[in-house]
Amino acid sequence: MDLQSLAYALTQVVHNFGAVAVVGGAVLGRWPRPASSERQRRLAWLVLLGWFFQGLSGAGFGTISYLYYGQFPDIHGIALFALYLKMTCAAGGFLLAAAFLRSQGEWSDPQKQWAWSGLVVLGSTALVAAAFLRWFS
Repeated sequence: MDLQSLAYALTQVVHNFGAVAVVGGAVLGRWPRPASSERQRRLAWLVLLGWFFQGLSGAGFGTISYLYYGQFPDIHGIALFALYLKMTCAAGGFLLAAAFLRSQGEWSDPQKQWAWSGLVVLGSTALVAAAFLRWFS
């Protein structure tokens, strides 16, 4: 068995489920109608954990490459921009979900909807960037 391929595949599984949590959780928090406060809180935790595992698994890809090749992947141009964009989305999404959990009770309904919309945009942007990172690296 090729342990490197197994490590990449398992990391990809975590990354994929993180993407589902990030985008799906944000969409369910926003549409079709605003969710109850308790449901929003549970969804915000799902999104927060999704971003955490996105970051962890993303770092895992680089770590696996470093362990097997002694260097990080050689990416440049569009792929490097996509990687930085994904990292920015992950940091922003994590911080926005954490702020939502911390301050949800103090925010008005329009502020909560803005936060969910922001989380949808950050998650969707990260997904698009992932495609460019994959195919331009």
